[in-house]
Amino acid sequence: MAAEPGREQDDVQEDLPDASQEQSTDPLHPYRRIGHKGAAEIETGNTLASFEAAVERGVDMVELDVLREREGKLIVAHDPDDALRRRPLALADALDAFLEPPLDAVEIDCDLKLSGREAELAGALAGRDLLDRAMVSTMEIESLRKLRQLEPDLRLGWTYPKTTRDWTRYGWAKPALAAGLATMRRRFPAILRARAPELEVNATWVYHPIITPRLVEAANDIGIELIAWTVDDVDRIRELVGMGVNGICSNDPRLFDAAERQPISAQEQG
Repeated sequence: MAAEPGREQDDVQEDLPDASQEQSTDPLHPYRRIGHKGAAEIETGNTLASFEAAVERGVDMVELDVLREREGKLIVAHDPDDALRRRPLALADALDAFLEPPLDAVEIDCDLKLSGREAELAGALAGRDLLDRAMVSTMEIESLRKLRQLEPDLRLGWTYPKTTRDWTRYGWAKPALAAGLATMRRRFPAILRARAPELEVNATWVYHPIITPRLVEAANDIGIELIAWTVDDVDRIRELVGMGVNGICSNDPRLFDAAERQPISAQEQG
């Protein structure tokens, strides 16, 4: 999953100059804490050390990337460059690790990067009796359809938008990126209402600058989870939880505790 640009404010809140200073110790509403590649800010992502670091910091779910090696084996890597920089875990070895402490205490999201090996992934999860603890997320629409046919009970997540490059790394792309994000913020709630029931997904994993209260409402109306990726800012975590998202994926699971320790303002309480 790509890194993200600076957070943009989509919705103008009411002017409450006095109430905004009031604070409460009420906790944030429950949400799923998800470690992106485990805890990629603490340990090298998509490694056992990263997964264990995420569990140690209290995540509910570990997200890992599933890629096909040139030889055909499924591995845990974000992209081919990631796979070349180190010796990646075989998917089979990673899933075996989730059967033993401490990784047996959390859920798993397998982020399928390429289509074509859906049956092998579904079989690897089913063969280890991990279907109840697992979700498979992907940007590939055809993969979602194949997985639903293969494993009707497997939780599926539609990752949005589909992208093959981290455009935030290119300064020259910022104006076009900002315009594109604004368009997606306007259009995606209606797209989600139309496409998610057709795809029979249980969740949508959405690039966090696209998420607005309208999108939260759309997800709630059609009965699916809304999960934000990839959020590495305490204030944005609190803002998204205040909107009502169901899960947040972060490279640094320590931020969840930091967000929850801060007093809650009257504005955040609505």
